[in-house]
Amino acid sequence: MLTRLRYLLMVLVLTCIAAGAQVTKKYKFVNGQWIEEIVTEVSETLKAPVDTLDEDWVDYADLYAEKAFEIDTTLDVRNRLLPSTLFMPMIFDGYDVNLIGDSVKIEAKEQPEASPLDWVNDRMDAINRYNRVRQRYMVDNVNDVKYNINTLPEAPKRFHGFVDPNTAKITVEEIAVDKSQVKGTLDAVKVKKIHWLQQFDGLVQFSQAYNSPNWYQGGNNNLNTIIQGVYQGRLNQAFHPNLLFENTVQYKLGLNSAPDDSLRNYSISEDNFQINSKFGVRAAKRWYYSATMQFKTQLLNNYRTNTRDLSAAFLSPGEFNLGLGLTYEYSTPSGNFKTNASLAPLSYNLKICTNEKIDERQFGIKEGHTSVSQYGSNVDCSLEWKLAYNISFRSRLTAFTNYDYLQGDWENTLSFSINRFLSTQVYVHIRYDSTTRRYEDTDWHKWQIREVLSFGFAYKLGRL
Repeated sequence: MLTRLRYLLMVLVLTCIAAGAQVTKKYKFVNGQWIEEIVTEVSETLKAPVDTLDEDWVDYADLYAEKAFEIDTTLDVRNRLLPSTLFMPMIFDGYDVNLIGDSVKIEAKEQPEASPLDWVNDRMDAINRYNRVRQRYMVDNVNDVKYNINTLPEAPKRFHGFVDPNTAKITVEEIAVDKSQVKGTLDAVKVKKIHWLQQFDGLVQFSQAYNSPNWYQGGNNNLNTIIQGVYQGRLNQAFHPNLLFENTVQYKLGLNSAPDDSLRNYSISEDNFQINSKFGVRAAKRWYYSATMQFKTQLLNNYRTNTRDLSAAFLSPGEFNLGLGLTYEYSTPSGNFKTNASLAPLSYNLKICTNEKIDERQFGIKEGHTSVSQYGSNVDCSLEWKLAYNISFRSRLTAFTNYDYLQGDWENTLSFSINRFLSTQVYVHIRYDSTTRRYEDTDWHKWQIREVLSFGFAYKLGRL
């Protein structure tokens, strides 16, 4: 039929465009109106015989041609293509008696002159062919078809009627089925409780700059690397609603090339090993009586530029904090926004410096001592916000005061996920220490700041 040929011609034209065929438009005046006519020059490669079809189509044709198709092999290959949805897993949704038949015939026949509604007929024919092939497959492969319980017909009902001799009325009642007599063969699925939710995040990111020796502004070549691993584990509150137990272990290492350092080829811009734990018992709807613990230090030796003077080393400094108080937790039902705040009016803070080559006074420790103990109050607040499917923001604020001095850290991370393995990250760390001495020849005193923009590989594993 001509209407079907027009539909197949449209598919062929689109295919020709993708394959590089030349397609032009012409117009002619018919029955008082201008009609668009498409003229296509098809290359010989598109007129492939049946035996040169791609493997996927050959497999499909070999399997179903005898039962589902009756195809005129003189037609172009592109006219036999079916929607990709036909090859998805079939789900039974009903049986149409109007589609009974074993073949879908595609042939070329002459038709009357085109009409403006031919596209409607072409579309309906395509839908009819699709539904016929789909139903034929379901009939021939019953065991491979899944069923949607919402579309299955209801079980037939049985009724009985009787006449009331007093009122001479006929009453019809449904015959109820005793469910206890219905035997089922479906075994119950055993679901194992998951008491701990765990997650691991790892990333390796880089930034690099190169300047030719004659660059008009000067400058140094540099390569920066950031390596970070974060493990989180928390008690599943679905099974333990009155308990709060969270643990986080993380390590972050930042390395920079050091062209200005005559003794070393690299410098350490960040080296932070940190453990955080929180345990609580529910006090109210979102409040918990809690105990918090934090320990942090660095693992590698770090030197000042062009010297052999240590600026930091393992447990130099090291810091341990333990607090008792209340914790507030809130999370949206979707999980896109989470926040918690721990307030510890009773807090113990310990600072240590075990390396004799490092001046302990810069960490608030008296000369000749390796540690200092302080008592005061502590605050630990964190926030996780998923701004979009690929953009997330994390923030954490910790502060301790013994009512004589104040020390606080505020870390902010904005992450952009390009795909599952690549991401860009903006990291800003602001620190305040009321005991810090003024840095020479600068206006920096008690406030300190660090900012890093990086790009690289990231990976997440877990169910947290």
